[in-house]
Amino acid sequence: MNINLMRFIDRRLGVPICFLLSCVHSIGRVFRRPKFLKNPERILFIEMSEMGSIVLAFSLFKKTKELYPEAELYFLTFKENRYAVDVLDVIPKENVVTITTSSIFHFLLSTIRALWKLRLKKISLTVDMELFARFTTILSYLSRAKNRVGYFRYYNEGAYRGNFQTHKVAYNPHIHIVHNLLNLIYAAFSPQRDVPLIKKKIEGKDIVMPKLGISEKDKTEILKRLEDQNGDIIHAKKIILFNPNASDRIPLRRWPLEHYIELAKLILEQEGVFIVITGVKSEKKYADIISDAVSSERCLNFAGKTTFSELIKLYHVSNALITNDSGPVHFSSLTNIKTFAFYGPETPRLYGPLGENCFVFYSDYACSPCISAFNSRRSACSNNECLKSISPAEVYEEVRKHILQ
Repeated sequence: MNINLMRFIDRRLGVPICFLLSCVHSIGRVFRRPKFLKNPERILFIEMSEMGSIVLAFSLFKKTKELYPEAELYFLTFKENRYAVDVLDVIPKENVVTITTSSIFHFLLSTIRALWKLRLKKISLTVDMELFARFTTILSYLSRAKNRVGYFRYYNEGAYRGNFQTHKVAYNPHIHIVHNLLNLIYAAFSPQRDVPLIKKKIEGKDIVMPKLGISEKDKTEILKRLEDQNGDIIHAKKIILFNPNASDRIPLRRWPLEHYIELAKLILEQEGVFIVITGVKSEKKYADIISDAVSSERCLNFAGKTTFSELIKLYHVSNALITNDSGPVHFSSLTNIKTFAFYGPETPRLYGPLGENCFVFYSDYACSPCISAFNSRRSACSNNECLKSISPAEVYEEVRKHILQ
């Protein structure tokens, strides 16, 4: 299913379902007060749409294990985002439940199966990581978890999600998403008299990111893949990755292809430097445009030729990643590669990569950011000047200073 259809369903069906469940919840409270669990046995995290947000939730998972060391952790996500959960190695693989979005039929069927499986597990606490999607909060309620933590709009203009969370957390649009995610688990044991949740300062020591390592065998295998395309890459002085994609969910986040082309030509003026263009198979057309325009043997088109796990290996053998605001920004921060990322429609203040090897380009236009949790990440913009204004020469200078000297 495409993203616009999913948004339509979430709004047209989500609103009445959330209202109905709110009524059921309110009636139920007349006869039975909610039971707040101090030591939940099974905790379910729910995040559907963003792989990058799953990576940024590592601090949330670690803090949960610290606060509830005996609890069994589960995760619910779309099938295509599963790798982001597995790569963090925090949630047991057998506890990751997925929903398929290939068609409406498979979507409905896999949703029913997922709910059935979770009900059998008798989930104690759900942690809804989505900002204002109605689908996830509905799943949270239907899982029959006694305690349900999620974002609540209060007096803000966020999407209506009903009134059946047991722990209502105020989403703060002025702090990084990592802090907002940590707020969720702290809210699970905060005093219920506190409104809104939570009233606590997030300490810097709570923000952590893992570093993934790979074996020498893995390095040899991925380098062999590159050599198969151009044997001279074994003598490369530097390998620089391009990720010109941003998925079809938010196409406004793409830095112009002509800028990538111009930047590639500037970089390739440096002797012994290779460029490798990455991306999933469905986005190969963008890589083809760059590769054809650059027309250099030192510009390798690797789009559609790697799995997510192979992409991590590629980060380990490369010197830099130049990328749009998308999942690879956060995956690369799990390695030591230097990352140069473009932001405009969204702000790095809220969704920027974590780590000392990350460099962000942000024009800070008056209209930016124009997509947020409060507009379902949709914008009226048809001309992303905030990204177009970031010149290839400006980017090249930063790459030269940190990588090519």
